[in-house]
Amino acid sequence: MDISTPGTRTPVTRPPDLYGRPRSDSFMQKLTAFSDKAVTGLARRSTPPRRPPATEMPLIRELVVATKRQEAEDVVSLQLAAPDGGVLPPWQPGAHIELHLPSGRKRQYSLCGDPADQYQYRIAVRRIADGGGGSAEVHDALGEGMRVAITGRPRNAFPFAAEASILLIAGGIGITPILPMAREAARRGLDWRLVHTGRSRGSMPFAAELAELAGAAPGRVSIRPDDESGVPEAADLLSLSPAAGAVYCCGPAPMIDGVRRAFGGSRASALHFERFAPAPITDGRPFELQLGDTGQVLPVPYDRSALDVLHEALPDLPFSCRQGFCGTCRVRVAHGRVDHRDRRLTATERAAGAMLPCVSRAPEGERLVLEV
Repeated sequence: MDISTPGTRTPVTRPPDLYGRPRSDSFMQKLTAFSDKAVTGLARRSTPPRRPPATEMPLIRELVVATKRQEAEDVVSLQLAAPDGGVLPPWQPGAHIELHLPSGRKRQYSLCGDPADQYQYRIAVRRIADGGGGSAEVHDALGEGMRVAITGRPRNAFPFAAEASILLIAGGIGITPILPMAREAARRGLDWRLVHTGRSRGSMPFAAELAELAGAAPGRVSIRPDDESGVPEAADLLSLSPAAGAVYCCGPAPMIDGVRRAFGGSRASALHFERFAPAPITDGRPFELQLGDTGQVLPVPYDRSALDVLHEALPDLPFSCRQGFCGTCRVRVAHGRVDHRDRRLTATERAAGAMLPCVSRAPEGERLVLEV
């Protein structure tokens, strides 16, 4: 996700791995403190959150699929609840959970329900035919009454700051983090607008809920299917901003890239966005990986991630976000210099040899020896 500093016109990249610009550990510690501690209605905090005892926040939390429903073409939603019907940890708009699927895959999904609902988490998943199999498993293998698990509690890499004037832009399944933001903006009485784009109305999830939101807030919600309105220009989307306020955007890479390019010519003062796929590698340099157990050397070309190359050699290597913030793909480097581009590892962890190969690399032509 990228976020611009209020009062400026230049987006500042976050997380750094998306574009290769590192951030200080203190900045990321502050962001983590905000996302872990804040719930809806609370202000940002820069102090580290209280660490709850193990009985309060288990590493793995078991949930049950309470309901499963079709939300659009190739999109299903799941309502997840505690097996005993107990209260779940709170969350704020923009938060996500890491879901453990029966196959062992781990995937991260935005929460798209109501933060005020203490008893259920809702996620929505679009089937991706050529993906890594996680979405197909959700669609085909998960049913009501089945048990799943999540890691810890919801985390937030796309926090909603609730500026006075807000434009919310969602593309397709990108509506999932945006919908709770719209509800929160309405609840707070902010000056907000929402535009949802997609291939067709049938492909765009939560149509009924958006219609209900539009009915309660006339003129604030715009639905723009491509087959009816044409593919929108980013500048046209940004022109819908009600005032010189903040823009929140989630959607496919072409939409996000277009909004970033057009942002400088808009009247918006802040830009926040989240990708649901890793950004293309634009500043990579070739290097090598050596597998410590076998000595096998794997070339990593300039336009591929170390994780992509590792996964071909080690199909069972776990991964999830592919954007450097979940930590699932962590490996240990026994020898070599790492160009760290993640937003997860601490300085101590990096010094001990930890690396997230989904985003981090080595200097050009160098070799990293991995303990895998």
